[in-house]
Amino acid sequence: MINSRVFLLFALCFFINTVFALPNKLDVKSQAALIYDTQSKRILYDKNADRVMPIASITKLMAAMVTLDARLPLHGKITIESTDVHNTKRTASRLSIGSTYARHELLRLSLMSSENRATAALARTYPGGMKAFINAMNLKAKKIGMLNSRFADPTGLNQGNVSTARDLAKLVIASNQYAVIRDFSTTAQHRVARKNNRGQLQFVNSNSLVRNQGWHIDVSKTGYINAAGRCLVMKADISGDSMVIVLLNSLGKNTRIGDANRVKKWVEANQPIRNKQYKASSHPKTPAYQLAKS
Repeated sequence: MINSRVFLLFALCFFINTVFALPNKLDVKSQAALIYDTQSKRILYDKNADRVMPIASITKLMAAMVTLDARLPLHGKITIESTDVHNTKRTASRLSIGSTYARHELLRLSLMSSENRATAALARTYPGGMKAFINAMNLKAKKIGMLNSRFADPTGLNQGNVSTARDLAKLVIASNQYAVIRDFSTTAQHRVARKNNRGQLQFVNSNSLVRNQGWHIDVSKTGYINAAGRCLVMKADISGDSMVIVLLNSLGKNTRIGDANRVKKWVEANQPIRNKQYKASSHPKTPAYQLAKS
């Protein structure tokens, strides 16, 4: 985990970055997007990167960091309660009220399968409860330089959870510092016991790309509510280069996956040209967490 003073330093210092002009056109359908090369520290592509938008369950990456920062026992038992049930339609959960799981199980389900009751239970059992948890989320956002972001609940079901593609790139980079988040967010499938040990429940990752052998993903999170559209953020290795990909408000069911695959092909096709530009460029790099406006 990163020292909070380092976060503050990154958040306070901003540099101007030039987005590299690459010859092969990238056609991203998502309403907002950003691609950041973490090794060369360059923004390769942005589209409406500073538009403030609802982010749905991308929120759960922040919730995971706050949970882990509290250093609560990961094997501690948490029981799902009625207060963990969200009254919004179409938010069904397979975790029944009264079922008990270890904190690490709920954290894994929250990240890989976007389980809302799991996330709500993690926030409820945080020191100081739900209000303290949400306050910690907003404080963490400021520390890592997410200055255009706001969190109103831990799950992302509240459309008051808003951010920008640029801020979410910072969130992905920060999340990557946590081994637990890297592991849990990219778990392809996972089983947990049903209440009263009546068999098992199997969960699959909400990002189908983690099961695709052509992808090497370090951090992943999907999101969807009507107000946000379909969203996807990832940190992935593409042809040996470490990329942060942010895709927001993809209208079609499969658009975010299609966009991600288009990004992968675009990065691969432009790799030799990009490397040549980096060597010849005198433009300042954009250190991680700064990602200043281009």
